[in-house]
Amino acid sequence: MKTRTSTRTLLIAAFAIVYIVWGSTYLAIRVAVETLPPFLLASFRFLVAGTAMFIWLRFRGTRMPDKNQWFHAVVAGILMLLGGNGLVVWAEQTVPSNLAALLVALTPVWFALLDWLRPGGKRPAIYTWIGIVVGLIGVVLLVTGRNASSINVTQNPLGVAALVLAGFSWAAGSLWARYNARTESPWMNAALQMIGGGGALLLLSLYHGEPMRFRFAQVSLPSCLSLLYLIVFGSWIAFSAYVWLLQASTPERVATYAYVNPVIAVLLGRLVLNEPLGLRAVWAAAIILAGVIITTLPKRE
Repeated sequence: MKTRTSTRTLLIAAFAIVYIVWGSTYLAIRVAVETLPPFLLASFRFLVAGTAMFIWLRFRGTRMPDKNQWFHAVVAGILMLLGGNGLVVWAEQTVPSNLAALLVALTPVWFALLDWLRPGGKRPAIYTWIGIVVGLIGVVLLVTGRNASSINVTQNPLGVAALVLAGFSWAAGSLWARYNARTESPWMNAALQMIGGGGALLLLSLYHGEPMRFRFAQVSLPSCLSLLYLIVFGSWIAFSAYVWLLQASTPERVATYAYVNPVIAVLLGRLVLNEPLGLRAVWAAAIILAGVIITTLPKRE
């Protein structure tokens, strides 16, 4: 009984962390990229967090992962942190944090589709397809506006495409991490994924010449504090909780973080950065979240 109670408490705590902390990271990223190069920012965040966690775990006696575990963790890290988080960081140079969060809210849709397409996957139920269509309608409403509360896709097509692709890549990496070889410690899994994803982001940053153009004197204090917040709360705490949830819960339940993240991001973007949120965006948000909820309804046997 105590074990079940403890596990339930851990599940509730982990979900709460992922729901709330990750909702706030959209704001932190938006502030950080004002004076920090996007890919260099993301690579530093994950390499520092992952390396520090790896050293701490080894010091505590956690077993060294084998080559197979390294490989699968690095693949998951590249998909989630380079393809997922890296694209969000890049897009938020031009897309407000609240609208970026709404586009990424489609992630559960990609979860449902990719979990079906994998070997041995189950065909989505009819309501899942309904949810997918509803969510896509919300995205169309959000990106076809002509005012400050929408993303004009004709003016910022790459930003919109990057955010949609980010959700797809994140879902693919999450499912890869769930169904492939992993270490006995979920914290070691998180560390390896952050090291792999952070290394890939660093290579991309070098390719774009960000380190050569970077000048520390130009970095603002809010950007530095935002980076610190992303390392401690976004990576050490929230990402570790997410990796643990991938093993302790189901993909459908884990994907429900997309219900709350946009709400937190929209509220913080409005309160802290005074980002516009007109009636069109409110309707789009409601439609997107309705699609996400329909997509992840419990399956009836």
